Amino acid sequence: MIARRSIFAAFTGAAIVVSALTEAIPQIATDRPVTIIVPFTPGTGPDILARIIGQELQKRWMQTFVIENKSGATGNLGAQMVARSTPDGHTLMMTSNPFTANTSLLKNISYDPVHSFTPIIYVGVAALALAVHPSIPVNSLAELIKYLKERPDQINYGSPGIGGPHHLAMELFRLRTGIEVRHVPYRGSAGALQDLIAGHVQMGFVPPHTSLQLAAQGQLRLLAVASKKRIEVAPKVPTFAEEGFPEIEVELWYALLAPAGTPSDVVARYNAAINEILRSPEIVEKLDKQGLIPVGGSPKQLSEFIEHDIVKWRDVITHAGISTE
Repeated sequence: MIARRSIFAAFTGAAIVVSALTEAIPQIATDRPVTIIVPFTPGTGPDILARIIGQELQKRWMQTFVIENKSGATGNLGAQMVARSTPDGHTLMMTSNPFTANTSLLKNISYDPVHSFTPIIYVGVAALALAVHPSIPVNSLAELIKYLKERPDQINYGSPGIGGPHHLAMELFRLRTGIEVRHVPYRGSAGALQDLIAGHVQMGFVPPHTSLQLAAQGQLRLLAVASKKRIEVAPKVPTFAEEGFPEIEVELWYALLAPAGTPSDVVARYNAAINEILRSPEIVEKLDKQGLIPVGGSPKQLSEFIEHDIVKWRDVITHAGISTE
């Protein structure tokens, strides 16, 4: 009897705590849908994550979540729309690397990444790996650097576009190693990857989860990953840090933000729910199939990351003389 009373008391106490927490965290109005703006095209990392997170929140809160793609101007169009939205938790944005790089790439940017938005959560990352075409006779990063220095401005590299993370990653590599290579920008990842496989360009940064099979077939050679540590899907590929370049760290990152002025209690509710979602084994497995790694954390951690990323790429863009205008 004592044991049963203790269990009942514990259950009752837990229920009271849960009830108190639920009351303390205000609900988003359920009579209006929440729109998550993705300032990029469907099928991209931010789009995939927005749909997964939106679906999970909809199941938990019994509220409609709508994903709206507003691509254009390297993410600038969608960001501007969110920055001008009512800060009540009904309009959010799932964004990526161009969000911070645009401040240095564009002269007339329509938003301030620090002051125009309220950070909610750092959702996830995806790795980038440096790949070369088999026609380049190297098997390590050191061999590649030596090969390129002996052939200044003779080797082409491709990227999905000027100012994108793949382009900036190569420019960072170029600045840190002193190599000279020629940039061939494409309109999207597909064309850049296809021409790398065909040998029309000889190197480039690629997501490992889309290139591992190509590497296994001998169509590409992965030399290093620009992550903090080796990635599970390619454990034999060393990091740039292991190869002597710890400053070359570039990941595709994804984050959820709201317009500046969004109430802190609304932000806290989103943050808590999404952290829980990102810890779910089912979601971790689903993201892994897309080459995405969940991160999570506090709004403050995301805020600090954004400020650091702005400075990091401002230096690279300035020294490399990159401009999209």
